[in-house]
Amino acid sequence: MQRVFSIVTGARDAAVTKVQTSIGAGVPLYGFEVDDACRGHIRENGMAEYFVHRTGHSIGEDVHGSGANMDNLETHDERRVIPWTCFSVEPGIYLPAFGIRSEVNVFVGDRDARVTGERQTEMVKI
Repeated sequence: MQRVFSIVTGARDAAVTKVQTSIGAGVPLYGFEVDDACRGHIRENGMAEYFVHRTGHSIGEDVHGSGANMDNLETHDERRVIPWTCFSVEPGIYLPAFGIRSEVNVFVGDRDARVTGERQTEMVKI
């Protein structure tokens, strides 16, 4: 379980780093690219077949928003991640006996991006 948790949190952090690097450099960033960064980490660790949903979704006033989704699985989202928007990064690996997911929300400013809460560092069994 600990190995899977490490892969999931590593994927979450890879996606956040992709966003922070691109936004900080002023490079256009698209929803599918965030998903690719996250999904790539999981694939490199041999668990791709167990990551069966998009990386995240736009967050609006009523939870899901109308902005870019972090998705290159269910759809190939080519909408840009733009300043003054928020979205989730929530990778999960779902094995037959158990699943592990870690979620953060990311706010994108004019030239920076930041996680809006704490990053999970320990597994919580539910």
